[in-house]
Amino acid sequence: MEIGIVGGGINGLCCAWALSDRGHRIRLFERSKIMQATSSASSKLLHGGVRYLETGQLRLVREALIERDRWLSVMPQLARPLPIIYPKYRDGKRSSLMLGLGFGLYGRLSGSSVLPTPRWLDRSTVMKKLPDLDSQGLEGGYCYYDVQMDDYRLGQWVAEQCMDNGVEIHEDAPVLSVSPQGALTLASGNEISFDRLLNVTGPWAEDLLDRSRISSRCHLDLVRGSHLIVNRRIDHALILEVPGESRIFFVLPWEGQSLVGTTEIRQHLSDAVICSEDESLYLVRAYNHYFHSGIGLEDVVQTFSGLRPLLRSSLDPGKASREYAFQRNGKLVTVFGGKWTTARALANKVTKEIE
Repeated sequence: MEIGIVGGGINGLCCAWALSDRGHRIRLFERSKIMQATSSASSKLLHGGVRYLETGQLRLVREALIERDRWLSVMPQLARPLPIIYPKYRDGKRSSLMLGLGFGLYGRLSGSSVLPTPRWLDRSTVMKKLPDLDSQGLEGGYCYYDVQMDDYRLGQWVAEQCMDNGVEIHEDAPVLSVSPQGALTLASGNEISFDRLLNVTGPWAEDLLDRSRISSRCHLDLVRGSHLIVNRRIDHALILEVPGESRIFFVLPWEGQSLVGTTEIRQHLSDAVICSEDESLYLVRAYNHYFHSGIGLEDVVQTFSGLRPLLRSSLDPGKASREYAFQRNGKLVTVFGGKWTTARALANKVTKEIE
C-alpha cells in the first residue's frame, strides 16, 4: 500500500518506520522541520511515568516501562540509565506508605527490566549524594531508575531509519486538509491520494479534522510544559514535590548544567508556545525551596516549551490521561494523544489499525 502520514514528530516518524518495515510505500509531510515542535521539547526522559500510577494509568505505565527498555537497547548511544531520587520530607504530600507502595508497584510493573528496582535510601545516604539539598525534615528517599535521552538526536536517528527504508520525508509542506477518501491537500494547492492516510499531528490532530470538516470523537486538552536550563551542576537527578502542591517537578543533570521542569499550563493552538516569566519564577521558587545554593532568573541560560496533547478527561491537567486513541474515517486514521516513550508501541498498533 501507499500510505501518507501527516506529522513529523516522534509518533509520525515511528509510524513511518513501522509501516515501511512492513513493506509499505510511505510519504510523510511535515509543516516545518521534523522533530522541531513538541517532540524536541520534552523533559529528555524515556520513562514509565511514576506519577501516572496515582491516576490509575497502569496499562500505560507498564507499556511505557517496556518501551523505555527497548529504546535503551536499540540506541544506547543516545539513551542512558538515570538514577532518580525522590526525597521524602516529613511535611510532604505523600506518606511513606504511599511512596513505598507506589515505587514497589513501579518496580513490579518493570518486570524483567535491566534497570535496578527502586530502593529506599536513608537520610545520610541522600545527603551524601546531594549535599546542597535542604536537610530539614528530610527522612530519606527512594531511588529509582528511568532513562535519559537526547530527544532531538534520537528522533533524527528514527528519521534515518525511515529514509533507509525508502520513506519520502517532505519538510516545509503544510497540509491544509485530509479526507476519508485518503486524500490530503497541501498549502501549495496540490491534492495527493493514498491507499491509507494517517493524521499524526499531535496537538494539531483535532484541529486538522476540524479544518477538514470531519467530526472528532476525541477531544484534546493542550497543556504547555516549560523547562529551564540552569547554570548549576547537579550530579544526581531528583523528582520533588512543588511546595504546597501535590504535583511534582524534576531537577535533572543535563550537559553539565541542570534541567528544571515542568509546568502545566492550558493554552490554545493560536498562543505562542514559550515559557512565560511566571513559569520561570514558579520553577525557580520550587528549586530554591530545596537547595541551599539558590538560583535567580539570571542563572537561567535557556528555556523551552512544548504542547502536550492530552486526552480530555479531567479539569486538572495534572490528572489528564497520557493514553492515546485512534479514530477511523474511511481510509483516514487519526491518532490522538500519546507520549515520547510509547511512540513505537503506538506505531505498532497503528499498523494493525490500517492493514
